[in-house]
Amino acid sequence: MAKAKKSIFFCGNCGHEESKWLGQCPMCKEWNTFTEEVVSKTQGKVVKQTKELEIVTLSGVNADAEERIKTFIGELDRVLGGGIVKGSLILVGGDPGIGKSTLLLQVCQKLGEDKRNIMYISGEESLKQIKLRATRIGEFSETLLFLCETNLELIRNVIEKQKPEVVIIDSIQTMYSEDVGSAPGSVSQVRESTNVLMQLAKGLGISIFIVGHVTKEGTVAGPRVLEHMVDTVLYFEGDRHASYRILRGVKNRFGSTNEIGVFEMRETGLEEVANPSEFMLNGKPENASGSAVACSMEGTRPILIEIQALICQSNFGMPRRTAAGTDYNRVNLLMAVLEKRAGLSLSNSDAYINIAGGIRMNEPAVDLGIVMAIVSSYRNRPIDEKTIIFGEVGLSGEVRAVNMPEQRVAEAKKLGFTRCIMPAVSKEMIKSAAGIELAGVKNISEAINLI
Repeated sequence: MAKAKKSIFFCGNCGHEESKWLGQCPMCKEWNTFTEEVVSKTQGKVVKQTKELEIVTLSGVNADAEERIKTFIGELDRVLGGGIVKGSLILVGGDPGIGKSTLLLQVCQKLGEDKRNIMYISGEESLKQIKLRATRIGEFSETLLFLCETNLELIRNVIEKQKPEVVIIDSIQTMYSEDVGSAPGSVSQVRESTNVLMQLAKGLGISIFIVGHVTKEGTVAGPRVLEHMVDTVLYFEGDRHASYRILRGVKNRFGSTNEIGVFEMRETGLEEVANPSEFMLNGKPENASGSAVACSMEGTRPILIEIQALICQSNFGMPRRTAAGTDYNRVNLLMAVLEKRAGLSLSNSDAYINIAGGIRMNEPAVDLGIVMAIVSSYRNRPIDEKTIIFGEVGLSGEVRAVNMPEQRVAEAKKLGFTRCIMPAVSKEMIKSAAGIELAGVKNISEAINLI
């Protein structure tokens, strides 16, 4: 059979395919992201399949709850929706060095203690390198098998022969198929490799974890291309030089996509942070103006965060505005509301807003916390340390209701807060709140008068 070669251009950011080079991708609107790849297609006779297709009705489908495998890592099980679903394909993405391989090696350790058959396939590290990292983590079971290989056909044969319960591929950028003519790590190879692994997962009922590296510039083809092919997409967030890591579910066909898991990087690996609120508020300054504690919901988990604001007189004609950890445009909007509705003169002031700890929150419920931190810094009056603030702020200066107010108040009470400034509408939804004072406000003027 003859092989026909032709060039195809792929967008390195979103994976869009074109027959010619374009300066701007028509899908993601990014510039200069198209790369040329030579694709080989085998020309020959089409083999007709004689297998009969099975057609069923909806009532004939077994709708029992899917069987899950517990990883015994509480934060990971929370993000996955209760555990690993058998036959699922899970993508773990993030920047290089963030801790993806370390987490999955710890998963292998926990599953090995549960007498599960696991196979760890590495295309980046040698067995000696894996051994050095495993020694720092702890003891491993004999049911854990290691393989260093990048040829997908050989890997497929080994998986079909061993039939493990869980397989880890580290990483998808190093795998290659001989049927694709492009180099490993290209869009074509990543798509073909993921397609083969998906067939193995669904056909044999094996749960497969795929590690994918993503750079900030999006230059490495990987998770952005195959997100629609997998069942679950997990992303590691956080600075690789910081101590904490956040595991966020971006896509999950078997659970919620709003849950997050918080880990702390230590010498022995990743440790779970059972109480993220206490971890985020650690080191909060005492009696400092411009500091307010707000509450944000991540799925079903309330997280208390410290919002810091610094307002100072501008030395130039155009004031500078900076936001770290929250939306920059949202901060400008809230400052405009303060200037119009509360009479604060902020047009000649520099404003620096920061969410302590490096975590990023975009929930509207932190609006009132940002507003109060700005007012506290502007007037140089500290907010009481035992006061927590949450609520959405509208353009008319009104404080609107937020979801799950009872869970937010309960989390604040657990950490020793004695006062809560919240929307008046949400206050009516709380039946009992013994031990904490609830102050309901209808607009930002009422909230400002409370401090």
